[in-house]
Amino acid sequence: MSQKLLVRRVAVLGAGVMGAQIAAHLTNAGVDTILFDLPAKEGPASGIVLKAIANLGKLSPAPLAAKGLAEAITPANYGSDLELLRECDLIIEAIAERMDWKQDLYAKIAPFVADHAVLASNTSGLGINKLSEVLPEQLRHRFCGVHFFNPPRYMHLAELIPARTTDVAVLEGLETFLVTTLGKGVVYAKDTPNFIGNRIGVFSILSTIHHTQESGLGFDEVDALTGPLVGRPKSATYRTSDVVGLDTMAHVIKTMADTLPDDPWHAYFKSPKWLEALIAKGALGQKTGAGIFRKAGKDILVLDLEKQDYRASDRTAAPEVVEILKIKDPAEKFARLRESQHPQAQFLWATFRDLFHYSAYHLADIAETARDVDLAIRWGYGWSLGPFETWQAAGWKQVAQWIADDIVAGKTMSDAPLPDWVFDGREGVHGAEGSYSPVQNAKLPRSSLPVYKRQRFPDPVLGERFLQGETVYENDGVRMWHDGDDVAVVSFKTKMHTVSDQVLDGLQEAVTRAEKDYKGLVIWQPKEPFSAGADLAGALGLLQAGKVDAFEAMVANFQATSQRIKYSLVPVVAAVRGLALGGGCEFQMHSAKTVAGLESYIGLVEAGVGLLPAGGGLKELAARASVAAGPGGDVFAELKKTFETIAMAKVSNSAVNAQELGLLRPTDKVVFNAYESLYIAKNEAAALAESGYRPPLPARRIQVAGDVGIATFKMLLVNMLEGRFISEYDYEIATRIATVLCGGEVDRGALVDEEWLLKLERRHFVELAQQDKTQARIAHMLKTGKPLRN
Repeated sequence: MSQKLLVRRVAVLGAGVMGAQIAAHLTNAGVDTILFDLPAKEGPASGIVLKAIANLGKLSPAPLAAKGLAEAITPANYGSDLELLRECDLIIEAIAERMDWKQDLYAKIAPFVADHAVLASNTSGLGINKLSEVLPEQLRHRFCGVHFFNPPRYMHLAELIPARTTDVAVLEGLETFLVTTLGKGVVYAKDTPNFIGNRIGVFSILSTIHHTQESGLGFDEVDALTGPLVGRPKSATYRTSDVVGLDTMAHVIKTMADTLPDDPWHAYFKSPKWLEALIAKGALGQKTGAGIFRKAGKDILVLDLEKQDYRASDRTAAPEVVEILKIKDPAEKFARLRESQHPQAQFLWATFRDLFHYSAYHLADIAETARDVDLAIRWGYGWSLGPFETWQAAGWKQVAQWIADDIVAGKTMSDAPLPDWVFDGREGVHGAEGSYSPVQNAKLPRSSLPVYKRQRFPDPVLGERFLQGETVYENDGVRMWHDGDDVAVVSFKTKMHTVSDQVLDGLQEAVTRAEKDYKGLVIWQPKEPFSAGADLAGALGLLQAGKVDAFEAMVANFQATSQRIKYSLVPVVAAVRGLALGGGCEFQMHSAKTVAGLESYIGLVEAGVGLLPAGGGLKELAARASVAAGPGGDVFAELKKTFETIAMAKVSNSAVNAQELGLLRPTDKVVFNAYESLYIAKNEAAALAESGYRPPLPARRIQVAGDVGIATFKMLLVNMLEGRFISEYDYEIATRIATVLCGGEVDRGALVDEEWLLKLERRHFVELAQQDKTQARIAHMLKTGKPLRN
């Protein structure tokens, strides 16, 4: 049993972009964090850190899960606060990428590091063994590299880089902390320049730059080809470089040139002239407002190398190339790319070929297995498949032969031979038994560290299969299954996990079966989102066909499903990650408990399509406000907190923020590793059952704000209308929301029951749904994915 790393307090050294954001994410995770930097020349001694903490609230995407968390970070400086290090269990150094600066800092802090504490350097490519040389003997076995990807809250990847002297127990303890507490996907990298993610990722960018020049394509054209069409992020290649910063890009390229003199591709490790020219004139990308791309008003312009000036960014992927990329079978797709004479197709084949060539050639030096490379690129760069997975899917032997042919023909960027193992008769590098390790010449299974038992369905690489559990019940909307234990799971089968009639009927059946045969039930989806809400297309169809009765019956069935979840005799736990909108949000509101991944974007967004929440959401908020106010208390004050959230169709930007908005309860659980959410939700359901779970008693005495509450909300709305913040129709929808939340036109402080509120919800929902403006909003949302303000 490896020794547990107990982390009560963490110090982050360096309050630059990365250091401050790592501190923010530690704080998100409830870790007591101290952020250090140099003492300020004037003003408060920790002024540099105070400024960095203040700046966290301004960054986008937001590093903090809730703005108020900034106050939890303790500011400190190396001048007067080094004593604070003695109480830290983990110290993450995140200062600028300079060996001499980092080593100087280690010498300075070493006397203050506790005997059990782990010291980790967040570096994107400096030698870990070299860094460790300045450390005192007793600290060397507790030192390693950990490379967070930017932005640390959102990027799943953390590379763990052992030094020769690092204890295995230290690595395992740190890995467990990174995976569970911070929600990371950990990949072990060898101590080689740029490790795995940036070594392969930056090579891919350099190869793209080279082939852009060779093929005479425009930067916008290349971005059109190297984004979602090939399973990569929208920012593709050059837009990503602008976001990262062209100066940073040039620095990483220079690091490769300086530290990898013997790499057979070394000739290409240099910034192209146009990149140096942009940097020289201060056009560093997004942070300076211009780089490879530039915004002019609403137009996007792109650098044109022939004109030496910017032009409109309007070159796209050629229709014939798009047709090839749409081919489902990867083997056929790659064959067609290679034989096509179109410059864009030739470009794509060349970049993939050189990427495969480079990855295979270097695999043994940089990583233990091919899995580590593929996961590093997927988690660190957002690709849907890593290089080895792409190659294997396209037909390993055939593609290997084509690469070999191109090497002989002098078409590849380097004439280095492919390693022998590529041609040993294999069909690929990933299989059910594991992924290939060239050093051990065997397929190695995934890590057996106990922390991974918490992941029932890890992120699979190509060829990996995880048992799907035993089906208990299935219809067109849901599948209910179990793992042979006492807690069943129900998952939706619809697109975006929207709520259709079959989902409603299926959920009610699942609850009935769970009550009979299980201790609890978990609502969980194998992939994000949790649920994008009601099936709008189906609803609009009923309305346009004039089937108001059928529409009303659907709403009543929606409410019945929510109530069935709430009053189930066994606990129903919702495991949320990604979007939980509208009906998806209402289901989790009615569950006994919600286990929400940190990146949960939760909202009652019906107002955006001209409707109001009617799956019991408003009823639930009214009931909660009554409980919070207490007998004879001020219900209106409680409702005010959530009214704006609902009327403005606000969506939380994290699970913590959803708690602030009143869409999650304070007792609901926030989980940092989405791959653990099913495990935790099942444990929560079992624990509730074991502690003698009973559903709540029906709420028969809900105190409401009544007519006075409605009138007060209307006053707020009139001001917004006159200030042109909302349209006339927004005013009508918001008034109806206020009417339901306040329990209708009854006396202030009147007592009503759930059925009364549900009826109100239904009535206003059905009345709104029949209005032309609402139907126009729904149609617009279905067509464009954007709300219509009419």
